[in-house]
Amino acid sequence: MRGTSAALQPPADATAPVRHPEAPAPGELLGAHYEQCFGCGGDQPHGLHLEATAGEGVSLTAEFTVKPAHQGAPGLAHGGVLASALDETLGSLNWLLRTIAVTGRLETDFVRPVPVDTVLYLQAEVTAVAGRKIYATATGRVDAPDGPLAVRADALFLEVKVDHFIDNGRQEEIQAAMNDPDQDRRVRAFEVNP
Repeated sequence: MRGTSAALQPPADATAPVRHPEAPAPGELLGAHYEQCFGCGGDQPHGLHLEATAGEGVSLTAEFTVKPAHQGAPGLAHGGVLASALDETLGSLNWLLRTIAVTGRLETDFVRPVPVDTVLYLQAEVTAVAGRKIYATATGRVDAPDGPLAVRADALFLEVKVDHFIDNGRQEEIQAAMNDPDQDRRVRAFEVNP
């Protein structure tokens, strides 16, 4: 890793990540885990609408288009929005592990400005697992999947139980998700928290 903090360095006893046998197949679109999610949900008018595709091993690719609602400085993506895109992408990796996890730490490097109307191409992979800790890294490039590097991040995710969401989420949304007649959507709403 490139100068990341000690908290993002996997311990010596960390193991290589193992893709869950029921994880989406390489090339499969992951879809939104929850339609109201700012990162991936289709029902968020100013959300990122990020679309992630499963890769080989415990990796994925994703992309989103920077819209005018995502700008900070005139004509440029807001840094917090770019960090959100990285967090969403990194969190989506947990779907490949079939693990419920939340972001514990996210370190982001902003390498170059990202203009409005640019497609940001993201790549992410889990690098190690140690107990409840999941270590991952991601990059974001402009113009093409192999275009100029714009942003990168390293993250630590912590495995949690579904009670984490039920106990801490706003009850109106929790109940609506739990009452969804579509069992797959109901389970997925709580399965991943990118």
